[in-house]
Amino acid sequence: MNLKVRALTALCSTSLLLTGCMVGPDYQRPETDVPATYVEPASTDPSIANLPWWEVFKDPVLIELIEEALANSQDLGIAVSRIEEAAANLGITRANQFPFLSAQGSAGRVSPSEETLPGSETRNDYALSGVASFELDFWGKLRRATEGARADLLSTEAAARNVTITLISAVASTYFQLLDLDDRLAISQRTLESRNESLGIIQARFDKGTVPALDVNQAEIESADAQASVAAFDREVRQTENALSILVGSRPRLINRGALDLSKQSLPDAIPAGLPMDILERRPDIYAAEQQLAAETARIGVARAERLPSITLTGDFGYASRDLDNLLSSDSESWGFFGDIFAPIFNSGQLKSAEEAQRQRAQQARLNYEVSVLNALRDVDDSLTAIRTYRAEHTARLRQLTAARSAATLSRARYDGGVVSYLEVLDSERSLFDAEILESGTRQQELNAIVSLYRSLGGGWPTTQEP
Repeated sequence: MNLKVRALTALCSTSLLLTGCMVGPDYQRPETDVPATYVEPASTDPSIANLPWWEVFKDPVLIELIEEALANSQDLGIAVSRIEEAAANLGITRANQFPFLSAQGSAGRVSPSEETLPGSETRNDYALSGVASFELDFWGKLRRATEGARADLLSTEAAARNVTITLISAVASTYFQLLDLDDRLAISQRTLESRNESLGIIQARFDKGTVPALDVNQAEIESADAQASVAAFDREVRQTENALSILVGSRPRLINRGALDLSKQSLPDAIPAGLPMDILERRPDIYAAEQQLAAETARIGVARAERLPSITLTGDFGYASRDLDNLLSSDSESWGFFGDIFAPIFNSGQLKSAEEAQRQRAQQARLNYEVSVLNALRDVDDSLTAIRTYRAEHTARLRQLTAARSAATLSRARYDGGVVSYLEVLDSERSLFDAEILESGTRQQELNAIVSLYRSLGGGWPTTQEP
């Protein structure tokens, strides 16, 4: 019996002794043309992407909204579930590298036909056995399949991180847009109050016969225009609040504002972007694309091994008896050891075509990786350019706003003194209104350019300090 048991046990230990060769190419990261610096001048010091997200966005209300989004986002929940699915698929694929063991038993009572087996008797049959099977991985097919599944898991993890960074950026951008709309609504409301006050004064002057009806009509036009702006921005504020509510995973609601309005949001003096080579490791979309390339490369080996012979070993050991009391006796033992070989000979080029198709999938993954790198470099340069130019534009808008306020005050005084017509007052007040709106919008675009850079650099690494 010991010899028989050893024969079956040898089958289970074969997986530890046989390594075989590995057909198919080993993965190597493609060479990419990554410059030493970005086209747009930027500091090569450690980038803002090295900061946790809550150190970039210092508004407590914004940080609270981001935390809520990370806790409640359905999109992020889907991404995490896909990680678990990929991990389970890796376990399924990896299991094929090892022997499969199973046990089976049966019990029955049979009565053969007297016509076919004369003299046969009704009897009991009992059986108990264990079966082991194992495919020898001579060509590395199973190891390559596991390699591909592991790369799929890493790609899925990177995709989930990309969802996280995109979610953080979307919440921040929408929040800054909401603050900009708050400013625009407040500007419109102040303008409406001012124009209604002017309308009252001009109406009184008209009643006394000191100004023509044209001045009254023009004042009414400007008042109605400001009233329409109030309604329009009020609508946009509510709709943006609803959009931000959905982003953080809640039903539409009113969004609390903090003490930091748009003008008080902090902006770094210098924008460190690090080195372009860093984004190959940091950007989750690039890493996901690279792992997809690694997975498709590994599957070339799987497709290649399908064209080569395969050997499967099977063994069983058990007992069979007509008497349950004697089932485990030595006379009831039964065992077997088998080897099966399968070698494809002619299949009209099907397996060769399957390998070629897999090579083309790997080529597509390679090109997708290269495009991801190029897009990442463009994203960073675009964001750096946007920060520089919006900063310069905002400085110009502040100058414009200062001049517009002065012009509005002087034109009102000149009109009250009877020096100019009411048209000059209207022109200066329109210029002031436009300047205030443009200044707020440019400030918001400058903030969102920093959000865009944070996203394009791959976001901050999560640390144990994260809330």
